[in-house]
Amino acid sequence: MNEKVAYITGGTKGIGFGIAQVLLKNGIRIAVSGRKQEDAEEAARILSEDDTKVFGIASDVKNFEDEKNAVAEIIKKFGRLDYVIANAGLGVFKPVDELSLEDWNDMIDTNLKGVFHTLKAAIPSLKNTEGYFISIASLAGTNFFENGSGYNASKFGVVGFTQAAMIDLRKYNIKVSTIMPGSVSTNFNGNEPSEKDAWKIQPEDLGELVLDIFKMNPRTLPSKIEIRPSKPNS
Repeated sequence: MNEKVAYITGGTKGIGFGIAQVLLKNGIRIAVSGRKQEDAEEAARILSEDDTKVFGIASDVKNFEDEKNAVAEIIKKFGRLDYVIANAGLGVFKPVDELSLEDWNDMIDTNLKGVFHTLKAAIPSLKNTEGYFISIASLAGTNFFENGSGYNASKFGVVGFTQAAMIDLRKYNIKVSTIMPGSVSTNFNGNEPSEKDAWKIQPEDLGELVLDIFKMNPRTLPSKIEIRPSKPNS
């Protein structure tokens, strides 16, 4: 994996940052994006002081032109793109009668359209490297729950989109998977990670999972992976 390149959207914190840490430790060069350039650059600096190995770039996945530019900048800096992890996402949890149009559009545009934008922008490069695309969905993409109508809709969509894209792209030797985590210790939905989150999946656990997927024999494709804490919070 040395010298291969991974692009992680929403990579400035949480799951994306945890994945970046693990991949970087295993010789993969990393590009992380966030909506603000300063956040992306700070995340890259924390990951490594060696700017030949990390790259921070501003991109809002809701904007296709941003993602096209991000991929172009990654190719300009590193010369290739092997792995893409579409991780950027957000959640608003309200009863459907209280969910605003803005809430709905933010989730659909970021969580669902954003994944499409990222993949669409990256496909030409992934064809060149016969690379790998992973979307970070959620167990909310298969299990619906109260106050989750908008979030469920976006994540059900990500799962369906990614699985169909897998079938479309495998003829180019591009591998496509979706990972569906349960509770993860992050800042998602206003949470502040602490010892109380020790029972949850940790971001680096998902990084190890992504690494294992990339290491798998290429004849085998884990196309949809559910992952949850071993034990519920007691």
